[in-house]
Amino acid sequence: MNKLIFLILVIAGILSSCSKSNKEDKTAETPKEQTKQTESKAQSYYTCSMHPEVHEDKPGKCPICHMNLVKVEVEEDSSSDQMKSSSTGNTENASDIIAKVKLRKAQLSHFKPDYFPVSKMKMSKKIRLLGSVLQSEEKESSIPARINGRVEKVYVKSTGSFVKIGDTVVDIYSPQLITAGEEYLLARESFNKSKSREFKEMLTQSEERLLLWGIKEFQFEKWFKEKNVPKQITIHSAATGIVRKRHATVGKYFKEGQNFFELSDLSEIWVEMDVYEHDAALIELGQNVELKFSSLPGEILEGEVDFINPVLEEKSRTLKIRTTILNTRGTLKPGMVADATLSLDLPGEPLVVPRSAVIDTGKRKVVWLKVDDQSFQAKIIHTGQESEGYVEIKHGLKEGDYVVIEGNFLLDAQAQLFGGYEDMNTQKSSGHQH
Repeated sequence: MNKLIFLILVIAGILSSCSKSNKEDKTAETPKEQTKQTESKAQSYYTCSMHPEVHEDKPGKCPICHMNLVKVEVEEDSSSDQMKSSSTGNTENASDIIAKVKLRKAQLSHFKPDYFPVSKMKMSKKIRLLGSVLQSEEKESSIPARINGRVEKVYVKSTGSFVKIGDTVVDIYSPQLITAGEEYLLARESFNKSKSREFKEMLTQSEERLLLWGIKEFQFEKWFKEKNVPKQITIHSAATGIVRKRHATVGKYFKEGQNFFELSDLSEIWVEMDVYEHDAALIELGQNVELKFSSLPGEILEGEVDFINPVLEEKSRTLKIRTTILNTRGTLKPGMVADATLSLDLPGEPLVVPRSAVIDTGKRKVVWLKVDDQSFQAKIIHTGQESEGYVEIKHGLKEGDYVVIEGNFLLDAQAQLFGGYEDMNTQKSSGHQH
């Protein structure tokens, strides 16, 4: 019995000793864990200024360019976890967040950012275009032969000559026209003598025939006074314009309908402009166009888009549009160059940010969002139209988000240098290009 009691006391002593030892071990391990947590909040590594993807545990040379490595200290605390959780609630799509930066207090003393709240705005746009003056096809005309005949004399000397209505253009010899003139003289003399209805009708028909063939009333009145129809009959212009083509030459025979001259009326002209493909969808009929010409210094002419080519030019990737303007003074000539400005209003009220807020890398467009006074995050966005320093946001931001518009490139550099971009590993070969 005494042996049994002694054995129990021995076992109880051993168990008590083990329990005390375990408590001492736990107490001893606590400072080590605290040290590890402290170290995790202030980590350091060595990197290359030219190749921030390089991370080394000790100083040395860059394995790529052999420059001396620079020591980098990174602060991490619980606020970074809060930043991760808050970032998903502050943006529409957390997968578009590609970098996070938290600045130390020492850095904030030198960092003076400026912010802009993402807002809705009515956007207008001015597109500057280069145009050229063309003659209006609607104002093209001609001086045709209205009866068969041979040209005996040409009064218009060359192409480019200005001809107005009533100007003499050619003399022609036409047996058919001479016969009609003689019939007119006979009908008029017969009517003057008899005053009969029959001769009155013959006279009226003769006058109408001569007028249709381009003979002026004063011409056949002169024939009647002189009692003679000339062998060479003068033809006058029935149109106004600049001679574009001159077909009439002495001795040339013309059939009815053939043109002596082809004219261009420059009282109205066309200005044709080229719109680049990325602006083509914005063009509509009736939009206002302002035009400036070097031949008219200080003057601004206005017109409206009255023609849009339905087909895009394949080689230049441009869309041709046109406006018609008055040229009553004749100062604008085909071939002149115009500086055009097309003003238009974009539909709706899209979300916008200033152009300075967007970092365009070529492959993607990034903005930096403010999380708090020390924390920022970079996010990929999709943009639309640009107008007067503002950019339309199609996807990636919501109204009320604060974007950095001054200091965003410093945040970008900080993220690159300290490996803040989540996809830096995929860019090691090419780097982050701007």
